[in-house]
This record gives sequence, structure tokens and C-alpha cells, in this order.
Amino acid sequence: MNVFVINSGSSSIKYQLIRMPEATVVCSGLVDRIGLSGSTLHHKAYRDGKEYVRKENLSIPDHASGLKAVSELLTDSVIGVIRDPKEIEVVGHRVVHGGESFSKTMVITNEVMEKIKKLFPLAPLHNPPNYLGIEVATAIFSHAKQVAVFDTAFHQTMPPVAYRISIPNEFYEKHGIRNYGFHGTSHKYVSKQAHDYLKKQESKIITIHLGNGCSMSAVKNGVCIDTSMGLGPMNGLIMGTRTGDIDQSVIFHLVNQLGYSLEEVNTMLNKKSGMLGLTGHSDMRDVKAEYQKGNKAAVLAYDLYAYHIKKYIGAFTAVLNGLDAIVFTAGVGENDALTRSLASSQLEYLGIHLDEAKNQTGGNGIYEINTTDSPVKILVVPTNEELEIARQCATLLA
Repeated sequence: MNVFVINSGSSSIKYQLIRMPEATVVCSGLVDRIGLSGSTLHHKAYRDGKEYVRKENLSIPDHASGLKAVSELLTDSVIGVIRDPKEIEVVGHRVVHGGESFSKTMVITNEVMEKIKKLFPLAPLHNPPNYLGIEVATAIFSHAKQVAVFDTAFHQTMPPVAYRISIPNEFYEKHGIRNYGFHGTSHKYVSKQAHDYLKKQESKIITIHLGNGCSMSAVKNGVCIDTSMGLGPMNGLIMGTRTGDIDQSVIFHLVNQLGYSLEEVNTMLNKKSGMLGLTGHSDMRDVKAEYQKGNKAAVLAYDLYAYHIKKYIGAFTAVLNGLDAIVFTAGVGENDALTRSLASSQLEYLGIHLDEAKNQTGGNGIYEINTTDSPVKILVVPTNEELEIARQCATLLA
């Protein structure tokens, strides 16, 4: 089964073509800066035992143009991996917010599309481009089954004590206002990898997804019982441009005392805060460069970032009533030893003992950065959301 996985953002399309059940990636790529100047298409194809790379600077005014350019590369006479777009049997879409409507992977129908659209207000930065990606892919790959994999689905196993919010009941009952959680595809994938690595029948694992967006989950025996994000993807940890946890009084103070509009506050908290607000940089590589120069703002930002992670480690250890492993994953979690060091230090009381030499050396695949006598494993597990989406699509349509 050829599964074409699409992660459609507001100005980008990330994709992989994966042959299932072998889980063989035959091509992957990124269409970036859609609708902006300097649009690029970076495409990798694997054919006849060779890797082909093509990077093109194109005029890509919209998602339809971007996906059409990808379709042409898929069937290219030199680096193409299929002869005809009809060979793609399934298109798997990452959809960020499924609300309470979707607790599992779904074949996309008109009814499913309408429900995704109704969820726009809960994820205004994510669901609209996800929806657009589905529309465009349906037109280009018209013979394929279109399947939605929801970021929130993995967290639907949380008990009411984890997802309910203490506001009047009617807001949950009538409007579905509750904690949903995000990055579920990543948390599901890495928690399963960690569970298998531990070779234990039962496991208590905290997964720590650190990218531009950041979240954590408490996972017991493969089931999510709590997570750091809430109604939308802004709560919890400090992120690239988002605040993470914040005293609600700050919002009222900004509006009532400082004269900001609600729209301005929403933009500030989502797009101008987090590491960007603290340092002027949203990319952790840039923040780290400033940290290494001794920039006080960057040092404080790193300390705050790690402090919030440690608070959630403590909270989720209590929720799990024990701990077998913590798992670092995603761009920052997998690649930034400084973050892992700061977030794992001074947690010996919880049985977490970091081996700094292992942390700095790194490794390939799944590897440990804990001391040999540490009661709790500290694991680095590369995430693969595209493979997880492909697996869920293949399982659904088997």
C-alpha cells in the first residue's frame, strides 16, 4: 500500500510517501514559504538503491500549486518513484484538532470535513491549513482514500479529572470547552517505542516533545492519562513563540489596564511570546548561540524553559504514581543536549540520574543518557509522526 502522508501548515507542506507494511520511505520533502517570496521545494527520492535530492526555488502562490509540483516530482522520468498519481492508494493527513468528535483515525467524508471546519475556532492556526491540504489533495489524488489522523486523538483516553476545567458545567456540555492536548501522534509513537525498549509488560513513561511547539504527556501502559496542553496548543511548556502556562490575570491586565485589544493579546501570546519574547529568537539554535556567549536573557530563557519541564516531570510522576522513563523527542529534544541537561538535572529524588557524558556524546536511534544505576531511564527517542500516520492509515484500511 502506497501511503502519501501530508502535514499541511499555513505556509508549508511536509510530506512522505511510505510503502506499507514495509514502512519504506520512498520519497520525502518540504514545500516552504507558500504564498511568500522565496518559495522552495526540497525533495528527496530513493530509487534503485540511490538517493536523489532536488531543491528548487519556485513561485508557489498557494497549496494547490505546491502539491501539484510535488505530484510532478513523484512521477518525474529521472527521480520519480511512481508512474502515475493513481498508484497512491491512501493520503494520510495530520489534523491538529479533533475535539470530542474524533477519538480515532477516520476516512474523510463530507461529514468529517464539516466537523473539522467547525473546530476551526479551537485551533485557528492549524485546522484551516489542515483542511485546505485535504481539499487540495482530494483534487490532485482523486483516486486515493483520504484519511485524517488527529493530534488530539491519543489524549482522548484522559480521565475527566485530567481534561475537565473548573468553569460552569454548561461550557463543557454545550461548547466542549475542556483540555484536549496536542502532538498526540508524536507522543503515541515515542511512548510505544520507549515501552518496547524497556521490555516491561507495564510501564510508566513521561514523553517530552520539544520543537517550536512543546508538550508533555503522562503515559501508563501505552495509554495517555494526562498532558500539558489544553483547549488549544498554547498551554503548558514555554515554546518558540507561545507563552505556555500563564496567570489569566495577565490577560485582563493587558486589556483593562494597558489598553490592548483581545486580538492583540491573542497574537502576543501565540506569536510574540515564549523564547521569542524572552530573547528575540524563536529558534532554540539561535537562543543557544546567545546562551554560549553569556547573554543574560538567553541564560534566563533556557533556565525558565527547563524549569517548566521539570515541574511537569514532578507533576506527572505523581499522576503516574511512579516512573520508569522520561523520553526526549522532536527537534529540540533530540538535538539539544543543553536542554536535556538542564531539564534532567537535580531530579535524583525522583530516581532520575543524568550521565552528562552520554548526553553530550549522543547516539543513533533510541539511546540512554542516564547513569547505569539510575532507577529511571532517560531516553532520547527520535519521533516519526509521518510513519505513525502511515501505520494508522494502513491499519484502518487493512
